[in-house]
Amino acid sequence: MTTPDGINQPPEPHRKGLPRSFKDLTPTKSFQPHRFFKEYVWKPFFRRRLGKQYQPDFPVLKQGQIGLTWIGHASFLIQFTELNIVVDPIFADWLFILKRLRRAGLKVEDLPPVDMVLLSHAHFDHFHKPSIRKLAAPKIGIMPWGMGKLAKRLGFERIIELKWWESFEQNGCKVTMTPCKHWGARTIHDQKRGYGGFVIEYQGRRIYHAGDSAYFDGFKVIGERLKPEIALLPIGAYYPDNFRNVHMGPDDAMKAFHDLGANWMIPMHFGSFKLSFEELDEPPRWLTELAASRNISNQVKILEEGVPEIF
Repeated sequence: MTTPDGINQPPEPHRKGLPRSFKDLTPTKSFQPHRFFKEYVWKPFFRRRLGKQYQPDFPVLKQGQIGLTWIGHASFLIQFTELNIVVDPIFADWLFILKRLRRAGLKVEDLPPVDMVLLSHAHFDHFHKPSIRKLAAPKIGIMPWGMGKLAKRLGFERIIELKWWESFEQNGCKVTMTPCKHWGARTIHDQKRGYGGFVIEYQGRRIYHAGDSAYFDGFKVIGERLKPEIALLPIGAYYPDNFRNVHMGPDDAMKAFHDLGANWMIPMHFGSFKLSFEELDEPPRWLTELAASRNISNQVKILEEGVPEIF
């Protein structure tokens, strides 16, 4: 199916140019097994885990205010006066053999009651079942098509599957699934699960979580159709260059921010896990430099894990 704006909504989540297997993402010259083990597993194993876990000090919000807490990686707590939303929660110190190098900013047991959990796709660093199971009775899980079976027995009262541009509304809150350029496989040969981002509309405010994505023209369409004020955009896991088929670096994220027309950019998807070959502190350093060169430093907010900000 093709939408009027030309962004395809495939029956299965593959589109031209996206990887059909892990090998498509990892060429031999940059992904030799011994190099992967050395750079992703062995060296991180001996690095000291950084970051603090804060005792939560969630703000008292007024109508129309958004409280935003970056938990780490792509995980956020998004709060309104009467609504708590968690996106892509992962609290683990280990992801299989990958060591988390910055602590989650909050402990899962310190979260407030969760009304909605948004899950952008089925990759293990975004859809982490042990973390979801620890959430205190999440009421609604919202996720892309093909993920509902994976989410059973995780404690949700209700599971909502969406395709691109479809929305779910309840009690004045509207969640719309948006396109992205990524892929949704849970396992290497999994071809039947969706992926995307979300725009949340509530109390007259709009906040966008891009999920995981490379740069593509769809950011312009999302900006035109949904007009988010706050854009949570990934900036890590972009090197070697072919990783940009499915991820953004800070330069691509700045282009996406411009296309969206948002007021604030909040970077994510960096610093927690070693998922590529750039240094962990390179994405925020480069982003800060780019923002200064464009005179928009006041619009780019690099959050500290576990510390809420009000917008």
